[in-house]
Amino acid sequence: MSVLTYLAMFGWIPAIIYLFQRYQPQKAVIIAFIAAWLFLPKASFPVIGLPDYTKISATCYGIVLATLAFDIQRFKKIRFSWIDIPLIVFSLQPFISSITNDLGPYDGISSSLAQIVRWGIPYLLGRIYFDSLDGLKKLAVAIFIGGLMYTPLCLIEIRLSPILHRTIYGFEGTGRSFVQAIRLGGYRPSVFMEHGLAVGMWMMAASVIGISLWKTGVIKQLWNIDIKLFLICLVATFILVKSTGAYLLFVLGLCILFSAWYWRNKLLLIIFSLAICYYLFLGASGNITTARIEQIVSFTTSLVGEDRAQSLEFRLSNEQILGDRARERPLTGWGGWGRNQVYDEATGKQLTTTDSLWIIAFGTGGIIGLVSLTAFMLLPSLMFCLRCYPPVSWSHPKVAPAATLAIIMVLYMFDCISNAMINPIFTLASGGISGVVVKHIKDY
Repeated sequence: MSVLTYLAMFGWIPAIIYLFQRYQPQKAVIIAFIAAWLFLPKASFPVIGLPDYTKISATCYGIVLATLAFDIQRFKKIRFSWIDIPLIVFSLQPFISSITNDLGPYDGISSSLAQIVRWGIPYLLGRIYFDSLDGLKKLAVAIFIGGLMYTPLCLIEIRLSPILHRTIYGFEGTGRSFVQAIRLGGYRPSVFMEHGLAVGMWMMAASVIGISLWKTGVIKQLWNIDIKLFLICLVATFILVKSTGAYLLFVLGLCILFSAWYWRNKLLLIIFSLAICYYLFLGASGNITTARIEQIVSFTTSLVGEDRAQSLEFRLSNEQILGDRARERPLTGWGGWGRNQVYDEATGKQLTTTDSLWIIAFGTGGIIGLVSLTAFMLLPSLMFCLRCYPPVSWSHPKVAPAATLAIIMVLYMFDCISNAMINPIFTLASGGISGVVVKHIKDY
């Protein structure tokens, strides 16, 4: 690793403290999360007794310290509610799994602490900093600008291949085969994220948010330039990113939004959310059989071609094997240390690959882990869109950014069916949406 890597990673916490001194706390949190996620290296440093030091943990530690030093009243005002229960259970679930698997309390505490840093702290910071429509609007605009900032970097890697991480920080950031960067006769960028799929998800979210901001009139100009020009560049770059799964999510997201804007209809969102839950039920219960996998692969081949269909077949076949393994300990899972994987008894070689977040949650945390993960991702968004602010209000400039973020969270959960690309900014948004829901229900 280069000197710049160490400077960037270990200088980030002091940088966040400076941001809190320089800007309002809410703005400092936005800058810290988005700058870290988009530009810090994909590096990890072991810390005795604590989760590995990564750009996620560095950002969480820095903001918590800065909040305690300069904005401690935020923590004093928070009141937990029933909507926070799924996230609390998901954060503590690794401890339960460690105890039930005889891995010991130390392993359980360590695993839960890692879960809290990865998921719990971003959610908590969202609850205390973005628990209003205006706060979610600022976060949505920041994600859109983040997509614009990534546009030239994506275009460079689309043309030259994923080289920026290695060129700037001196090592490969993805840890994946270069073959995975080759798509549709060109290159799929990864920039400073762990994989091109994470970039695709980010650019998809920024594009959907941008279209919503433009269509509902939330923003007409950015830096005295018509937002339509920025939007065209962003969407065009997103298409060039060559992430077929993100293409599907983009279309689904726009369909949900347009059905709400023009027909005041929430049916599509309900059907989509139920489809996610139904698929997870089938996968967890072992009802995705070999025959069903063959049908899915055949249909996928007709849509996107044989290469993508083979990739999907590999994932589904692995999930079938991993699901069988998980059902041996259905309630609390196998815990950590790769115990959820399947190995060759003779050689000890690992035979399975975990690509999707849902099968990881099910294998390591059992039904408790899977249900709590699904609930904390979907419940705040569905409560916001169906109970607090129904589709008739989604076109209003005050509600549109928050409603779009809520839909992005549903799309993100769909992405977790096939990928495991953790994005703390989406978790931050989920916490903010939960805060808005709690306030709205309390007021009424």
